[in-house]
Amino acid sequence: MLLSRTWELYESDKKIEGFSPQTLNAYKLQSKLLIQYFDDVNIESLTTDRLKEYLAKSSEHLKPSSLAHRIRFIKSIFRWLHEEGHIPKNPAAKIKEPKQGKRIPKFLTEREIEHLREGCITPMEKALFEFMFSTGCRIGEIVSLDNNCINWSNRSAIVLGKGNKEREVYFNIRCEIWLKRYLDLRQDKDPAIFFTERHPHRMSIGQMRYIIKRISSRAGINKEIHPHQLRHSYATHLLNNGAPIDVIQSLLGHEKSETTRIYAQLSGSVRREFYRKYF
Repeated sequence: MLLSRTWELYESDKKIEGFSPQTLNAYKLQSKLLIQYFDDVNIESLTTDRLKEYLAKSSEHLKPSSLAHRIRFIKSIFRWLHEEGHIPKNPAAKIKEPKQGKRIPKFLTEREIEHLREGCITPMEKALFEFMFSTGCRIGEIVSLDNNCINWSNRSAIVLGKGNKEREVYFNIRCEIWLKRYLDLRQDKDPAIFFTERHPHRMSIGQMRYIIKRISSRAGINKEIHPHQLRHSYATHLLNNGAPIDVIQSLLGHEKSETTRIYAQLSGSVRREFYRKYF
């Protein structure tokens, strides 16, 4: 079986399993890079040594996190090939991911959050910013959100997270006010919560990122701001105000508690920063 055909079958299978569009798009790129390096060869010609050679070349220009992502894709697709009976032996079985130090997530200070609020001009910008910060949602979860997912009576929303798993998230009164104002001003009947103003359609991830970048530019914050920082800031805010780790884990939609516990390290670094500043 050729590499190109392998990807087609793998993609179809993983769609059924519930892989997110973001994961599949990222893996599709990795598949193209694999074909670009080896050509569209028969999968049985790819040995462990050849895969290691490819990854060694990749390590010369990739960060450890990017290399780990590439390895995860290779291990996933070859494990699938072996389980489905397309190859007698899995050549990627013993390939290991590079060891990575745990990076403390970058978050925004309360002052920076207020500056960003001041940088919002339109009701749409205010609604989007407040929803991102007060729910801690991933950007992909917000993009797919529809009007019928909102429960106004308890200020909550049902979002579709990683692995197509639903969870309930909550927003505050400030967010409710701006979200209602934004929706009341809209003349369309599109189900999407967030909608483009020009050539109306559901807002994309790229468009949401651009809006946050535009807001941060107006706010005069002298560092790069991206939507995921609002999620980190949400988690840090909850932790610093006494929320238990398991509650934060549930609100963020983390499968593993270890993913959430990294915020405890972050909270510790904040305490150290204030100690050194004032003592």
